[in-house]
Amino acid sequence: MAVVTPAAPYDLRFDTGRICLDLLATAHPLERLDALPPLCAWITGSGLVPPGTPLTHADASWPVAFRELRGSVGQLVHGWLARDARPYDLALARVNDVARAAPPAPRAVRGEDGTLVRELDGPPECAALLAVVARDAVELLTDPVARAGLRQCEGDNCPIVYVDTSRGRRRRWCSSEVCGNRERVARHRRRVALTRA
Repeated sequence: MAVVTPAAPYDLRFDTGRICLDLLATAHPLERLDALPPLCAWITGSGLVPPGTPLTHADASWPVAFRELRGSVGQLVHGWLARDARPYDLALARVNDVARAAPPAPRAVRGEDGTLVRELDGPPECAALLAVVARDAVELLTDPVARAGLRQCEGDNCPIVYVDTSRGRRRRWCSSEVCGNRERVARHRRRVALTRA
């Protein structure tokens, strides 16, 4: 299971197991990518860029582009989970088109302590970052093993989709700390209410 990276004050989550699914999670329980600062926090928190990468060149078009890609990826992922036979040709064409761009070029440089660290060859363009997410979606949805691990959280009103890599594929919640804890608290309250009745 991926480590949840704190990104306060935006309350971003990175626990779905895939970058494209982490992007889907930015719409729940409310819109997270409504401005540039939370998007930049998400880009850094998701690992699309190395920590400390300046994103000062980003503009107001970036959140719109990421939300558009999120919508297309969401249609494909939720369509597959529902085994919906309806064609999502427009969403598929959009994801494939976005995936064509070259991703940001990484390079190894010496850090302050002399060890090699990753940085980007130049400021990452929006299209390059979107391409990484779109390629992740293409890989997820075309890999039978990864695709078989797709699950929707069983938590009340939780639409988050994750890749179940647990032993025996028995994971039920997007996060044991979030939805799993809510379920345990609700179960406890039901037991207490039954004993009082």
